[in-house]
Amino acid sequence: MVCAVTTVLLPGAASAEPGGASDSGAGVERISVATDGTQGDGDSTGATITTDGRRIAFSSLAKNLTPANPVAWRRVFVRDQRTSQTMLMSTFTPPIDRPVISGDGQYVALWGEVQRYTKTFLAQVSSQSTIGINCSSLACSHPSLSADARYIVQVAAFNQPPYHQRIEIQDWQANTTQTVAEFGHTASARPSISGDGRFVAYQDGQAQDVFVWDRTDDTSAGPIEGPSKAATLVQISKDGSKIVYLSGSDTYVQDESSGADQLVANVRGVAIDPTGRYLLYAPNDTSGPSLMLRDLAAGTDEIVSNQPASAGTDAVSANGRDVVFSSAADDIVPGDTNGKSDIFVRSFY
Repeated sequence: MVCAVTTVLLPGAASAEPGGASDSGAGVERISVATDGTQGDGDSTGATITTDGRRIAFSSLAKNLTPANPVAWRRVFVRDQRTSQTMLMSTFTPPIDRPVISGDGQYVALWGEVQRYTKTFLAQVSSQSTIGINCSSLACSHPSLSADARYIVQVAAFNQPPYHQRIEIQDWQANTTQTVAEFGHTASARPSISGDGRFVAYQDGQAQDVFVWDRTDDTSAGPIEGPSKAATLVQISKDGSKIVYLSGSDTYVQDESSGADQLVANVRGVAIDPTGRYLLYAPNDTSGPSLMLRDLAAGTDEIVSNQPASAGTDAVSANGRDVVFSSAADDIVPGDTNGKSDIFVRSFY
């Protein structure tokens, strides 16, 4: 894997195309609703979307999205856009971070606290049944899924001397585990896996570098880093072609076949679509839109949200068609009267 750096400057958001960025033709819909359309009575955050855009997973404090959720704990739900059905994925423990839905929409990974330890769980969407995914520690977190959820990569933290952590990948169907990387510290470490489960991008929070591990030959390449010699991982695209990372006040998108870095200046990248072409980002200039979608090939931008909004990894469907985000704004769709943070999807065609 080539890790040479070639900088390509892209236009800024305001001048990315004649007339500036546009949200013309884009439709937006609220997702954090019950099957009958009732708006949620609690805050909803942390949405992720499938490759085809059909299913969206999110966490919510709402008690009224499904009949089986009477307690105001943070739960994980899946909204099926084809059937307009909202399904509860977790009933046993409040998750402590955003869920991750597999590219094919069949599984959702979540991690939560069980008896003072963190553990990763895998929920099957069709049955809402949940299994625990073990790691070599009692503290497992930050899962990332291959497209069919066969491979799960996560962080195993050892919180007793000697303090250290591992990034591990589990083939839960074959019941095998491989160590991707091991660190002699507990600084931030987070992985992201490609759709076929072959590549894992991960960050070493102490060295402030990003690396890429290849499961076929059990080797790592890197470090991937920007001009400031510090990098924070955003994610690897599901096709394994692009790695998004932050360095300084800028975002970089590395092409893994050539090693060339594409610079998107003065923005914070938050997600990339499964094909590696569309980058979701938050401009550092807060006077304009809060979320934008850039076509990295054409250098053009679309507005995702003019109102204050947030999003995370795996928030864009293939070819940039759909983007999921959360916002407490009450004027994104008509009839938003709950005074809560909601999940929305903006579809561009």
